[in-house]
Amino acid sequence: KVFSTADDINLDRFQETALFPAQVVAIYHQSKDSQWYFVSSYNYSAWVAKKDVAIGKKTDVLDYYHAQPYLVITGDKVFTSSNPYNPKISQQQLEMGIRLPLVEEKHKPVLLDGQNTFASHVVKYPTRSEDGELVIQPALIAKSQDISIGYLPLNRSKVIRQAFKFLGERYGWGHSFNARDCTGFVGEIYKSFGILMPRNSGQQGISQQGENIRFSSATSNQEKLKMIKQLSTGDLIYLPGHVMMYLGQVNNQPYVIHDVAGYSYFDEQGVYQKSQLNGVSVTPLIPLQLNQETSYIDRIYNLKKIK
Repeated sequence: KVFSTADDINLDRFQETALFPAQVVAIYHQSKDSQWYFVSSYNYSAWVAKKDVAIGKKTDVLDYYHAQPYLVITGDKVFTSSNPYNPKISQQQLEMGIRLPLVEEKHKPVLLDGQNTFASHVVKYPTRSEDGELVIQPALIAKSQDISIGYLPLNRSKVIRQAFKFLGERYGWGHSFNARDCTGFVGEIYKSFGILMPRNSGQQGISQQGENIRFSSATSNQEKLKMIKQLSTGDLIYLPGHVMMYLGQVNNQPYVIHDVAGYSYFDEQGVYQKSQLNGVSVTPLIPLQLNQETSYIDRIYNLKKIK
């Protein structure tokens, strides 16, 4: 790992994002030592350890990706059931928004490695053989887990319900610390509705996705606040390097939920306070400062409605 300073281990400069089980990538290149692939996913291109990639025929991989019916992970973290006979499919962690093809009920086995499947979904889980080939195996996910058959229907209450499932999770740049950062937080919420977003906040902020209300350098903070207070719950607020989700107002004060590392503000006595949140947090928007001279409101450049 590589850090900007010796006392800050929160941002590894050599890790940008993560790949998850069942995520399809295109492989473009192999490193000279044959330990790494350069790959592209739907929203990023980078090096990934070869040992974590299973290779299949393009047609087979795409058929798997488009298979119906399918199950979507809607919890912050869901695990496949324990399987003492097959560690490759046992207690595998699945993140919000992951999509896995289902074995149809009429084709479900009664038993899978000694466990009755009646109270579980049987998913087609991708594993890697010793020679690196893709092998699809049946795995169990209990019906009591936080999952959905198909993507969730997009509405405001469900978006916020998804967001609050992460409340209190530690901040993790590029999905380090088994967590996520501000764009991972937003991206995985909307992924559970079948909406795929760019990887970084800057890419999201400048994209044409959704309906955008863009501000210029000439836009006053009063004009920005007027538009912010007209947002709907679940809309997104962008400033350079960060994205927040709008919740609503309390006593004319807009509140947001966001995955944030540090925070600063001026207290009631006008003293500048600086500390850490390092997690998914609910905060008022107006008091937040980037530094003593610049507020969050100063730097907000786009408001986005995802529909």
